[in-house]
Amino acid sequence: MKTVREAMVYPGAGRVRDMPERLRPREALERVGVSHVTDDVLLAVILRSGVRGCSVIDLARRLLRTYGSLTALAGAPVNELAALKGMGRVKAQVLTASLELGRRMNEEKAPNRPPIRTPEDAAAVLRDRVHGLDREVFWVLMLDSKNRLKGRPVAVSQGLLDASLVHPREVFREAIRSAVSAVVLAHNHPSGDCQPSAEDIRITRQLVQAGRIVDIKVLDHVILGTDRGAGTDPFLSVREAGLVEF
Repeated sequence: MKTVREAMVYPGAGRVRDMPERLRPREALERVGVSHVTDDVLLAVILRSGVRGCSVIDLARRLLRTYGSLTALAGAPVNELAALKGMGRVKAQVLTASLELGRRMNEEKAPNRPPIRTPEDAAAVLRDRVHGLDREVFWVLMLDSKNRLKGRPVAVSQGLLDASLVHPREVFREAIRSAVSAVVLAHNHPSGDCQPSAEDIRITRQLVQAGRIVDIKVLDHVILGTDRGAGTDPFLSVREAGLVEF
């Protein structure tokens, strides 16, 4: 028998009233608890209803596909959301208010956001995420005017690092939405060797230039390796190594 999580991601949900009662968003949330349903179910509960030809679940999934993450969705302007098919101003206002409450709750839980002043600070934030990874992941650390973290590190791409995967549009999209002052770039080398490749340097230069265009400072690019018996996880700061002009 399928779990709620499996069933709710099954394509072609159709009208909610035509779904088995146990799988409808509100019933699913009541049955298994708010922590155990998928993002589209939570959004469907907030949105309450869809429109002709687009159920509330389809609408929720469309929002997630369009924006790519809840963080990006939370940064979308009300007018932009209201213009989407099936939304309208009231749904857009309710959605943005709900996501803003979640953001404020997170700030209450972590009032002393750590400043990122050194490559060591950036490496410390990502160290737990790097352990056990068998592929490269590229992160963006978004900072406010005091170089404090604004939210969690954003994973932009996974897999072999190249310019087709790490595009300035993807790197700066959420930074622009969140009105950040600066970013620190970071990615890991699963091999353990944190020495940058020629492609690493090329991508860094490209993103530094793009940051100047959108008026967001790129402070550094930190490359993270893994412990090879030395007792500490190695990392390299492209800025401190003098490989790119920031």
